[in-house]
Amino acid sequence: MQSGLSSSELQNELSTLDGWRVDGKRLFREFRFADFASAFGFMSSVALAAESMNHHPEWSNVYTQVKIWLSSHEIDNISQMDIDLARRINALWSVSR
Repeated sequence: MQSGLSSSELQNELSTLDGWRVDGKRLFREFRFADFASAFGFMSSVALAAESMNHHPEWSNVYTQVKIWLSSHEIDNISQMDIDLARRINALWSVSR
């Protein structure tokens, strides 16, 4: 079973994780796109990455805006798996712009 990151571990990871912040016991980032199709395409790419990791985000989409929250529900905290998925999401964001 995975465990949550300590406060210092989390701060260390966040210092290298562009755009993400802590929102309660979750990681959060907001993305904006030129149009709805681009936003939805990005979400589709994230969905495939998340499924391959068996680690799924909470998210919302309104037109050109995508908001993503990551947490490890079974431990009610942020784990290394959340950090790893956030890094993959950032990589997908880099190629989608």
